[in-house]
Amino acid sequence: MIDSPVINAFALPGGFLYVNSGLLLAADEEDQVAGVMAHEIAHVAARHWASQITKATLLQYGMIPLIVTPMSYPVYEGASQALNLGVPLTFLKFSRSAEAEADYLGLQYMFKAGYDPNSYTAFFGKILQEERRAPGSVPRLFLDHPPTAERIMKSEEEIKEILPKREQYLVSTSEFDDVKERLRAVISKRFERGGPTLERLEDTADPATQTQAGSQRKEQGDGTDDKPPVLQRRQ
Repeated sequence: MIDSPVINAFALPGGFLYVNSGLLLAADEEDQVAGVMAHEIAHVAARHWASQITKATLLQYGMIPLIVTPMSYPVYEGASQALNLGVPLTFLKFSRSAEAEADYLGLQYMFKAGYDPNSYTAFFGKILQEERRAPGSVPRLFLDHPPTAERIMKSEEEIKEILPKREQYLVSTSEFDDVKERLRAVISKRFERGGPTLERLEDTADPATQTQAGSQRKEQGDGTDDKPPVLQRRQ
């Protein structure tokens, strides 16, 4: 989990899944978080990141002629550096077709895990409504793949077509509620402290001993005020 108020989640190659704390706090129930996680797992299962890397590699190969073309090597260097800097972002941003496939697979993962797939679209709809009601209230809303009205409608159609209805669904668990309470407690303590502070170590030495040691240092000073301070070992 990433300590960030931004409502977001993403997955990296190898199945490493990252969920922002802002997403957990925004979700009302566990099934809403499960829907977002299922979507990200689908990106990994469908190897969307591998497709992005392949495209970047082919683009690099396409720039090889610039090396041997006169007056084009500086262009190659600049383009190569820009491409290398942009490669990590390709792990997070996918094409519309990849997002649609992740939605399609994620809904099935949710259903097989016992969650109501409608909670996935309901959560996106809730966030979009909040953004429309108060623009800017949801900063950088799912910045890597923002949910569009078209995606929500298509997901609702797929739920009706491919997934049968169940009498019971897993909505939430006590573990999810405990995690949210612990997260709220951590955030509230952070605001109470107002940030990290340094505490002075309590001195338990005898005051008389400190006074005697201080007078000895003054007697040994003799024009050493310009010298750097020296740490004295306590008796």
